[in-house]
Amino acid sequence: MPLPIYRHPTLTVLVDDSDSFLRSLSFQLDPALVSKSFHDTGNALAWLREHGEGAPRREAPLSASFDTYARSLDQCNVALDVEQIHRISFQAQRFTTPSVLVVDYSMPQMNGVEFCAALRHLPCKKILFTGAADEKIAVDAFNRGLIDRYIKKSDDNALDRLEAEIGALEHEFFCARSDTLRDVLALHHYTFVCDPAFAALVQRLTEQHGIVEHYLFPNPAGMLLIDRDGKARLLVVETDESLGAHYEMAVDNDAPPSLLAALRARCIIPFFADGDGMYCDTFGRAWHQYSQAAQICRGKQDYYWSLFELPPTHPASQTLPFSQFLRERERALCARRAAMPARSTLERAASSVAQRLQGRQLEHVAQAEPAARQRAQHTHQYPEQPHARLEVPAELELVGRQRPAEQGGA
Repeated sequence: MPLPIYRHPTLTVLVDDSDSFLRSLSFQLDPALVSKSFHDTGNALAWLREHGEGAPRREAPLSASFDTYARSLDQCNVALDVEQIHRISFQAQRFTTPSVLVVDYSMPQMNGVEFCAALRHLPCKKILFTGAADEKIAVDAFNRGLIDRYIKKSDDNALDRLEAEIGALEHEFFCARSDTLRDVLALHHYTFVCDPAFAALVQRLTEQHGIVEHYLFPNPAGMLLIDRDGKARLLVVETDESLGAHYEMAVDNDAPPSLLAALRARCIIPFFADGDGMYCDTFGRAWHQYSQAAQICRGKQDYYWSLFELPPTHPASQTLPFSQFLRERERALCARRAAMPARSTLERAASSVAQRLQGRQLEHVAQAEPAARQRAQHTHQYPEQPHARLEVPAELELVGRQRPAEQGGA
């Protein structure tokens, strides 16, 4: 699986004409999956067109400029500001970038396929999550490039599968945005971004340290890893060539023999953060404080790496943590709910009537089975019959259902 040049938690947009289903789905999804719900397709389209198109322009670190002396437009210079990539972590609204849409099919204003077609120009990934559309419609939409996944609400473990697909599509979202950038970087000093062995290393460190976002870092070359609480770590990556450059600079600055020996043996990773990244005479014999033992990632070439914890005062640590974003979002939602006026008498009466009608239907179903058996005994025929049940629309079957993890902990 390719390694995105950068990745952070994003927003999942839920679109369904049933407001009660949206509330239930939002409640049952993993709290770490930040979501925004719309039961009106018009409002959803307007919001996505504004926020879905704005985010790529804010974050795009790759730009092309034409050489004014070139006689052909086929030749141009590409200006790449690698610093801009990790600065995305300074944007407080990065967590509200919409990356995945979960759309119902049967809606009054337009169906889910038509909704996705209206947004096909956006980079968001799309899931048709419905109980109405058949597989033929879904396959046709998939072949036309309008949707990326299709899940039936009535499927076993539909909620768990939905969460898994949202995570996978978020990864694909960042991979798609990184493809061109990755190819350009691989031509320079960032060959590790295209190496599957290095991608596996980043994935292992992500799981080990609870990393929720990462960004390519320019100096020293590597990956900036940030966990849920904003703790930043720098994965510094060196090659034989780059360590050779460190050695030559150390020689030119009369470095201690112990440092020179360690660099020749490729057994340390230096991180002289207080300067330009290279050794200078101001570090003297305290070079141990700026170095860690080297580990090796064997891929298309050998990469020497070490993981440095960055202090809170480091510029790369000045970011809004994901956990703080979740807390502030929850406080805002609670304040919004508290400010909502109480339901009117008419709404409460309508809800009460609906509950009584449902109770009567269930009571009728419960009484139907004993009566049927009594008639069968009277005629000396007692065939096996399935239990009578109230037919519930597929889109409502998920509402109120406990997730497997919750059932196990009850």
